[in-house]
Amino acid sequence: MSRFIIVFITIVMLISVNSITAIQTQAKKEVITRRVAFTFDDLPQQGKQSSIKELKEMTRKLLDSIKRNNIPAVGFVNESKLYQNDELAERTAILQMWIDKGVELGNHTFSHPYFYKMTLKDFQENVLQGEKITSQLFKDKGRKTKYFRHPFLNTGPNLETKQAFEKFLTEQGYTIAPVTIDNSEWLFAQIYANAENEQDIRVKNKVALEYIPYMEKMFEFYEKLSVDVIGYEVPQILLLHANLLNAEQLDKLAAMLESRGYKFISLEEALKDKAYSLPDTYVGPIGISWLHRWTISKGMTMRKEPSLPEFIAQFDKSDNTGSSFKTEKKK
Repeated sequence: MSRFIIVFITIVMLISVNSITAIQTQAKKEVITRRVAFTFDDLPQQGKQSSIKELKEMTRKLLDSIKRNNIPAVGFVNESKLYQNDELAERTAILQMWIDKGVELGNHTFSHPYFYKMTLKDFQENVLQGEKITSQLFKDKGRKTKYFRHPFLNTGPNLETKQAFEKFLTEQGYTIAPVTIDNSEWLFAQIYANAENEQDIRVKNKVALEYIPYMEKMFEFYEKLSVDVIGYEVPQILLLHANLLNAEQLDKLAAMLESRGYKFISLEEALKDKAYSLPDTYVGPIGISWLHRWTISKGMTMRKEPSLPEFIAQFDKSDNTGSSFKTEKKK
């Protein structure tokens, strides 16, 4: 073989290798296009309140996982939960744990009421009552509470009330924290916590086994819905809760999302996307994702979400309308 041919083959091989490397690099960049902001509702704890010792341990586990996965989260507080068993100072110290870990705290109202059945005045008073302790904790740090999350994702009984409340929030310096990835994680967590209390390892393990695949199905559903309704995948805002399930399974959830190409971003960054300024004209008894709201506001047909796994569905005591209000109310 002549020297010329050898050189030619070598050049061709180098070009091929470089081309493959370039393609792989570009493909990798294209995969990392998805973004999600994590939010945790019902602080200091979803559902039945644990002892201070248990609550502190659960919170430590959850915050360690948030930190380990570099998740810039926001936690939404129901301050009524701080007034348990004359333990206000101890339970307030749990909120301080979140702040000390660099987590933003938001207002989720005082007592998690159902806006659809309340007057505007009563609901506004519940919001103001729900900011007193959290605001003081932030004031001590030279900051202020700036995000608000609607309980049950319900934004009011009619459009007039909804708009009046949004005006009130603006006047109070709040930004609404929407949700695009809504889900029934709260139900998984309820079953998981009950199994922990009853030392039922079989049920607890079964819930853990079902949790991540279910969440992946929910992400797949809302990713497609976003493309079909908005034209692209918006920076998602994920609704979770402060509970034992996430304290023990968040690492796996984060790993699943990373495998789907997600980068974890702040709520502030997510809200910069133009989609979050789209009209939301939906009002009704059921709290729904903002992707569903934009669907309805555009005159499109709302789609049915993926079903719960059969094992989890047997524990569901909600009204089967898509609202978790009846089940949550009992907690």
